[in-house]
Order: sequence, then C-alpha cells, then structure tokens
Amino acid sequence: MGKMKERVQAFVNNRWLVFVAAMWIQSCAGVGYVFGSISPVIKSSLNYNQRQLSRLGVAKDLGDSVGFLAGSLSEILPLWGALLVGALQNLIGYGWVWLIVTGRAPVLPLWAMCILIFVGTNGETYFNTAALVSCVQNFPKSRGPVVGILKGFAGLSGAILTQIYTMINFPDQAALIFMVAVGPAMVVIALMFIIRPVGGHRQVRPSDGLSFTFIYSVCLLLAAYLMGVMLLEDLVDVSHTVVIIFTVVLFFLLLVPVVIPAKLSFCDEPRDLVEEALLPKPEQQAAGKSEQDEVIFSEVEDEKPKDVDLLPASERHKRIAQLQAKLFQAAAEGAVRVKRRRGPHRGEDFTMMEALIKADLWLIFFSLLLGSGSGLTVIDNLGQMSQSLGYDNTHIFVSMISIWNFLGRVGGGYLSEIIVRDYAYPRPISMAVAQLVMAVGHVFFAMGWPGAMHIGTLLIGLGYGAHWAIVPATASELFGLKKFGALYNFLTLANPAGSLVFSGVIASSIYDREAEKQAHQHHIPTQISGSILSGMFAADEPLKCEGSICFFLTSMIMSGFCVIAAVLSLILVYRTKIVYANIYGKSRT
Repeated sequence: MGKMKERVQAFVNNRWLVFVAAMWIQSCAGVGYVFGSISPVIKSSLNYNQRQLSRLGVAKDLGDSVGFLAGSLSEILPLWGALLVGALQNLIGYGWVWLIVTGRAPVLPLWAMCILIFVGTNGETYFNTAALVSCVQNFPKSRGPVVGILKGFAGLSGAILTQIYTMINFPDQAALIFMVAVGPAMVVIALMFIIRPVGGHRQVRPSDGLSFTFIYSVCLLLAAYLMGVMLLEDLVDVSHTVVIIFTVVLFFLLLVPVVIPAKLSFCDEPRDLVEEALLPKPEQQAAGKSEQDEVIFSEVEDEKPKDVDLLPASERHKRIAQLQAKLFQAAAEGAVRVKRRRGPHRGEDFTMMEALIKADLWLIFFSLLLGSGSGLTVIDNLGQMSQSLGYDNTHIFVSMISIWNFLGRVGGGYLSEIIVRDYAYPRPISMAVAQLVMAVGHVFFAMGWPGAMHIGTLLIGLGYGAHWAIVPATASELFGLKKFGALYNFLTLANPAGSLVFSGVIASSIYDREAEKQAHQHHIPTQISGSILSGMFAADEPLKCEGSICFFLTSMIMSGFCVIAAVLSLILVYRTKIVYANIYGKSRT
C-alpha cells in the first residue's frame, strides 16, 4: 500500500504529466483562431459592416499579442493564480459577447465590444505564459521541442473546438461563442493545479528521447486525423452518430500522451534518473576569460580581412587564431592600443535598448509585420472570404487553416533547424521561403479559382505558422537569451500592428466599397449616415459582397507585401551569414 502511494505521488509530481496537462490547456488556448467562425454571426446579429467587424478583429489580435500583464502577474502570482485570471477573462469577455449576440444583454457600442473581445482573447496569454514557464523549467535542456509542441497545440485548437461544436450540434451559430467562453475556462480550472514546476531537472531519463518521439507522432497523427475528418464532413453528408464517433476518437488521441507519465510512474523503476542543470551558468563558463581577452576577441572581429569568413571552417579558425596571437603579442609589447568594445556583437546577449538600435531587429520586426500580418488578415476575414465565394460552411476553412498553421510551426522549426545545423546558413532564409509561399496563397484567394479556398488556406496556414517557429529562434540566436522574453513580446506586437493596417483599414474598406457597388447595381437601399432613410432601413441586413472581386484587390496587395517581407528577410540573411557561420560552423568541423 505504501509503495502504491509513493507511485501515485510520483505520478502527480511527474514532469511529463505537467507537460501533457499543458498540451491539453494549449489545445483550447487558441480561441482567437475561431474568430473567423464567430465573426459572421456577430456581424449579422449586431448589423455591423465589414469595417466595424475588422475593428473587432484588431481587438482580438491585440488581446492575443499583448502579454506583458500576463508575464508580470506570473512572476507575482503562483501559476495556478495566473491561469485562474486568464480563465475568468476568457469567460467574462466572450460570455458577455454571447449574451449580447443572443439578445440576453443590451447591445453595447462598438468600442465596448472591442474591449470585451480584447479581454476574452487576452486570457490566452495567461494560458500560454503558465504552460511555457512551467514546462521550460521542467525541461531546461529540451526547450526547443517543448515550446514547439505546445505552440503547435495552440495552432490546432481552432480545429479541435470546431469539431466539438459540430458534435454538440447546437441549434444556432451563436452557441459557438458560448462554447468558446465556457469550454477553455472549464479545462483550465480543472488542470490549473497540475501546471507548476516540479523539479523536472532531477527527472531526466535515457528514455526521454523516445518519449518526445512518441509525442511528435501523436501530434502528426492528430493533425492528419483532423484534416481527414474535416474534409469528409465537408464533402459528404455525415450523420450525427458518425460525427460523435469522430469526436470520441479525437478525445482518445488527445488523452493518449498521458500514458508516458503513467508508464514512468507505475511501470518503470526510478533507478535511471539523472540530474541536469536547471539553467546555464554563463558566469562559470566565462570564469577563465579576462577582460583583456574579451577586448582582444572584439578587436579580432574588427581587424580580420573580409575574405576570412569565406574560407572553409577549419582554415577560417586557423587564420583567426593566428591573428589573435599577433594581437596578444602586440598588445603586450605596447605596439598597438586595443579598443574597448562598444556593446555586444550579434550572437551575444543584448539588453532591450541595445537591440532596439540594431537594424537586424527592425528587419525581423517589419518582415514579421508584413508576412504574419497578411496571414492574420486572412484568418480574421476567412468567414467573409468563404461566403463571398459561395461557401456556406465557413467552419471547414477555419479548421483547415488551424491544422496547416500547426504543421507550419512544426515543419518550419524542423526545416530551419536543418538549414542552420547542417549548412550553417542563416535561419531567416526559411522565413523568406515561407513568405513567398504565402504570396502565392494570396494570389489564389484573389483569383477565386475552383478549389482556391482550399489551396489558399493550405499555403497561408503553412507560411503563417512557420513564422512563429522561425522568428523566436532567430531572435535568440542574434540577440541572446538574457532578455529573450522582452524581445519576443516586442516582436509579437508586429502581429496586431499588421492586422490593424491590413484588416482594419485595407481589407474592410475595399470589401465595403465593393458591397456598396453591388447594392447599387441591384437597387438595394444602403444605409447612409445622416440620411432620412437611415432610420427606415436600420433593421436591414448588413451589406454583403459576392464573388472573388470582394477580396481581389486586398489579396493582391497582401501578396505584394509578402514579397517585400521576403526581400527584407533576404537582406537579413545577407547581413547575418558571418554570424551563423561562426555559431554553427564549428559543429560541422
């Protein structure tokens, strides 16, 4: 009995249980990806035009990206407290929106609706922060796989929530808003006491590699299964019983990873545990370096010929060592005056202020703004885009872009790692490729060819997801890990900034203009501000645009912006070739 009690306690404190619980939280933490499904019912219920709806989309993007408050509270409150705050924000924000849409609460002005959407979506940042902080502390030497898997599940959440909504078979579309308000809050409150640091650095096992492989396999199987189910439900008239079976299998796949902590706690003997360092200690690594050594190394970078970096790695290191030895001797003899270095070099630890004056950071920011911002514009307007092309079921495209977003995050991180590890080539080259792929996707949306929605969703989802696997890794390589959190939060502001301009100004204005043209052509009275007719037609349905013309110009502009973003990424590649050759060149020799 005592042994069983110890095993149960080991299970509760197992770092893999924390990781699996964090995956479950992340699987419902991407409620922003469902906005494309709930936006049509908000638009019709509240009689909004496309410009007003785009304002709500920008508020959603701001709520999803502004995580400074969540980061600050997670340092003050226990992680379960931060999760509880996020759950309450999610429940209050989207719950109030549901009450308004269904007529159970009075209609609020647009600015108040924007605040509600912001508050509800901002709950995601608490879920993300708590999940990432706990798992990074529990897996200090496996941060890459852990973060990639957790962010991937956040990308899949739209498809998961949509499938659950399809199974429940609510009588009206407004019920999806209710599910978005209540579902994530229930899951988070149920799991919030599990999400915590459990001394995971003392639970390292030789089998951890196999465990990660198993998790990756489940992730890919889950994505493939969801894609198959969504396509089947779109192409075939599936009975409700079959939908229930599909959803039960989905729940089974989500629960499967829990076998890892169960097996480690109840089946394996804890005899092969190893302890790893909780955090790196750079001060110990640098103990043997004197201040003059650092100055000499900085001087080497300034004095070495440009063609040295083009030599093979072994010859390059040899030439640099020779130059370094000459500088040491000259400095000792007083023949040269060694310059003091002014700030860190790329690849070293930067403060936020030091990074902000570097062109590389702004190249990343504006490339992300143009590339990721255009992708987010598609996500926000996916409901209207599919309706304009004659599709009644907008949920299928929201689910598909969620799945492709997940695969883009997994694939973008994996392929960019091959580029830097095997070829010592700058990681931003993979971001340039992703942005060119998105440019092609926008062209498909613009043309409205048969199957264009499916192909465009595929290309935009993959490219958009790849950004969020590549950009964090690039920022950490160029500016270090010391202030990585601040740098990452700064870069994420590019997302709502891009959405504000592209969706809130460009897409909405063009859509409403084309809708008004079609209304006049069909002799439908439009609501003109300040006119006598405005009161008479206030109850009319909002203007709708039909055909590929609705988003043709917007999509072509987005395609052009993606090409510009790819050019910025290629400039960054050119500027950082030397840095990546120095960082990863040694591993290849």
